[in-house]
Amino acid sequence: MTLSKSQYIRGLQCHKSLWLYKNRPELRSPIDAQTQSLFKSGDSVGELAKELFPDGTEIAFTPDDFQGMITKTKELIERGQEVIYEATFSQNGIFAMADILVKNGSSWDMYEVKSSTHVKEYHTNDASIQWFALSSVINLNRAFIVHINNRYVREKSLDVHGLFTIVDVTDVVKENQSLIPKKLDAIEKMLKRQMPVVDIGAHCHDPFRCDFYEHCHAHIPYPSIFNLYWLRADKKYALYQQGIVHYKDLPKEQNLTKTQSIQIETFNRQKPYIDKGIIKTFLNDISYPINFFDFETFQNAIPRFENQRSYEQIPFQYSLHILHEDGELQHKEFLADEQQDPREALIKHMLADITPKGSIIAYNKGFEMGVIRRLAEFSPESASSLLALNERFIDLIVPFRNLGYYHPNFHGSFSLKSVLPALFPNDKELDYKALDIQDGGMAMDTFANLHLLKDKNQREKIRADLLAYCKLDTLAMVRIWEKLRKEVKSLPKQPILLS
Repeated sequence: MTLSKSQYIRGLQCHKSLWLYKNRPELRSPIDAQTQSLFKSGDSVGELAKELFPDGTEIAFTPDDFQGMITKTKELIERGQEVIYEATFSQNGIFAMADILVKNGSSWDMYEVKSSTHVKEYHTNDASIQWFALSSVINLNRAFIVHINNRYVREKSLDVHGLFTIVDVTDVVKENQSLIPKKLDAIEKMLKRQMPVVDIGAHCHDPFRCDFYEHCHAHIPYPSIFNLYWLRADKKYALYQQGIVHYKDLPKEQNLTKTQSIQIETFNRQKPYIDKGIIKTFLNDISYPINFFDFETFQNAIPRFENQRSYEQIPFQYSLHILHEDGELQHKEFLADEQQDPREALIKHMLADITPKGSIIAYNKGFEMGVIRRLAEFSPESASSLLALNERFIDLIVPFRNLGYYHPNFHGSFSLKSVLPALFPNDKELDYKALDIQDGGMAMDTFANLHLLKDKNQREKIRADLLAYCKLDTLAMVRIWEKLRKEVKSLPKQPILLS
């Protein structure tokens, strides 16, 4: 048996996942756009990290000739090459490709490159199995994890030594060596048998959400105790292990929060819960003209622009619906040039578009306010005007989170993507699924890579899709505000379950 490094890590997370990967790969969920973007980002980071150790020779990845890669690595070592990228070995039942090998006297230092901002446990497991495979072929000295320094701020040119942090993990890696043979033996025996019986649990998404998650959770109804609001994952799985899956399975003595109790009651009766007083208090704090506002942001592991921090959320777009007291509804929007730093142009347009008075409504306002604070740091000359905006924000999630309005189809979530379809089912005007870009993650990844696209017509099509998505975010807020206002006018004062 020969396992790749990634297969070994998968086996550590869950034996059943590895068995399915080997025997029933068709049951895997397709890789979504956001995960693909993470892979691309990881590839870019790995490529750039080679500049830390220049003048190396790379072993080209040849999926139909692994032996050729191994032979090439051996030849480079024998010829005295001092830096090798993607050095390839197959020893002790493991096929491994070391990101960077650097000669250190008569031995080698091993560097594994990660696009995260700190060392995680699975990184050391990764380095440990690499060491296990390589150490029987070459003399290893030290093991290092190379990761992104999220405090790095780019100046005019990129400083790779500032961008990366190098952490020595040799001691942990060496400690793990004695454990690996037993783990490999257990994996080998497992793969020779029928699919192992492994029930769902926290391991299904730790350290990664497994790509067989949907398959293994197919027996869980929707909604279930896994949808209970603000209940920790370990408690959800503890209830599941007791045979408690449906809301009706919960024992009467189960200690539930008010939100969880209302969640279950509204689902059982299929009637919304509405507290007119909470909604009215929220609406009374809003003043005209009302600015319904939403940012879209992107982030780069490798900063593209001067004065950009690694993984900093950079706003590239906003949508603004302005509702005046006479009922007039205006729409304004901004979408940056993907070839340039968007911040200066966005600041200029935003300060001109948002009305000088009146409330600014966002959904989860902390995000928008945080972006504005970072813009104020970026542009000191505009800081006072920008920070003044933050004093006017009102959060549209508040009347829902405070149980002014709870619909059974929220299923324990107060996100805009949960609230909107529950309040406006089958409303084509408010249907994200009709759009080519359907969520913020898609928008972020799409714009982050838009500058790489050569086809002008395709770029323009994508820009139109981005504008349509962001516009729907703020139109949705307008319609939700109108819905709340209507409910206040038509309902009695006391909290009720609507019939």
